[in-house]
Amino acid sequence: MARAQTAFLERKDVPARQALQKAVDALKLKLTLDDGYVPFKSSGYLPCTLDGEDAGFDIRFHDAAELATTPELQSQIAGNDAAIAFRWGGDPREYASVMIVCAALAKDFGAIVHVPDDNSVYATQQLIDKARSAAASL
Repeated sequence: MARAQTAFLERKDVPARQALQKAVDALKLKLTLDDGYVPFKSSGYLPCTLDGEDAGFDIRFHDAAELATTPELQSQIAGNDAAIAFRWGGDPREYASVMIVCAALAKDFGAIVHVPDDNSVYATQQLIDKARSAAASL
């Protein structure tokens, strides 16, 4: 079963690979993004390396209005015009990779991370805790 969540942020704050990798590294979690990550151009599976092993996730860039379909969510993401949609399958490494990237996006780039399954928004510290917990469980 595929899982999904979306990071909403201002288009100008969507980081290039080097800046995003630096933010990931600051979390002290061993995830390396593939060189193929290019904001607004990457689409589909993005390979990563998590603690020396293959990992990755599906990534797609959108205008925020395409994915913020409820008035409640529109109000929560006000001012954010870009969306990065993440999807992953049942592999715990994929989940950990998404959580690490989303934690870095929230912490360093002001992303608001929405989970459509329960229509919730994660706080930055909550994302960091989930990322660390997911990485530690591997």
